[in-house]
Amino acid sequence: MKINEKNMVSFATSATPVDREGWLNKRGELNRGYQRRWFVLKGNILFYFDRRGDKEPVGMIVLEGSTIELAEDEEQFGFQIVFHGPNNRNYALAAESQESMEQWMKALACASYDYMKLMVAELQRQLDAAEEETTTVAAPSQSPKAPPRQRHNPFNRSELHHRSQSVRSAPGRTENVSRTRITFRELHNMYGRRILTDLNEWRHTKKVSEAPLISF
Repeated sequence: MKINEKNMVSFATSATPVDREGWLNKRGELNRGYQRRWFVLKGNILFYFDRRGDKEPVGMIVLEGSTIELAEDEEQFGFQIVFHGPNNRNYALAAESQESMEQWMKALACASYDYMKLMVAELQRQLDAAEEETTTVAAPSQSPKAPPRQRHNPFNRSELHHRSQSVRSAPGRTENVSRTRITFRELHNMYGRRILTDLNEWRHTKKVSEAPLISF
């Protein structure tokens, strides 16, 4: 496909991110020999140039509706861009190494819009399945219900006696907390020192406040 549209030429050489670029050998449509071309893949359009850095591509291949296949009977490290149907042209390409060939085939196979739609649909299916599994596993836990409130007659002595016994026999919150035993003497000395210190500070402050500002 020869390029005549200015917008496509501008897109080929614009600052749009490049998905892949590099040298490939391309078999001509009329001349059946292979020619070395600089290829640039942007989205689902494959541009090719005579030389790297040219301002205008020689041609382009719209990859929509194509499949990428190995070309075993062609040149070494060869592959094809195949368009199925009558009167459709296939493009024979060859890379410089096995690794380069595999990378180009993968990039071209993933470039079509149809492939992207399939990938989006598959990712959406996986996301829905993961959300459904999460919802099933993490079932909402029921919050504990508060016990029903009971009304008591404040003038019922037997009931008051029963409630006082229950409160008296109920275990404290700190029953499992280990306690350190302190003797009365230690407690007296500890707080006595604090009281004495505060008393001395108060006496000193009072003495300063009562002293005359001017001495004769």
